[in-house]
Amino acid sequence: MKTIGLASDHAGYELKEYIKTWLEAKGYTFKDFGTYSEASCDYADFAHPLALAVESGECYPGIAVCGSGQGIGITLNKHQGIRAALCWIPEIAHLARQHNDANILVMPGRFIDKAMADTIMEEFFTTEFEGGRHQARIEKMPIK
Repeated sequence: MKTIGLASDHAGYELKEYIKTWLEAKGYTFKDFGTYSEASCDYADFAHPLALAVESGECYPGIAVCGSGQGIGITLNKHQGIRAALCWIPEIAHLARQHNDANILVMPGRFIDKAMADTIMEEFFTTEFEGGRHQARIEKMPIK
């Protein structure tokens, strides 16, 4: 795995800081694109740099957190090379990787606890893309 990219807004900051300790304990390297405090901010300011880093190959995969996960996920998915998946249980993370080759894990900071985040990240990082019939679907995602 390459360097994992991280991003959050103020509502996701606490969980993002926890994610950093989880990643360190697992031996992963990461790059934090912000935010760097709980001060009110706009998720797009941090989502776009993360998306660009994943698209360019500088980071893979990414993890993003905002309050519901919706705003930052929508913003990330504006980028053609991004497949950001909002995951609130491990089964969704599994399918996001297995069927959609998700390259950014999005979690809802206000709706999951650290233990759930652990199991979601473990599932996301250990599930391989299945390919096959799913590859053709992924190839149809970008607007051409």
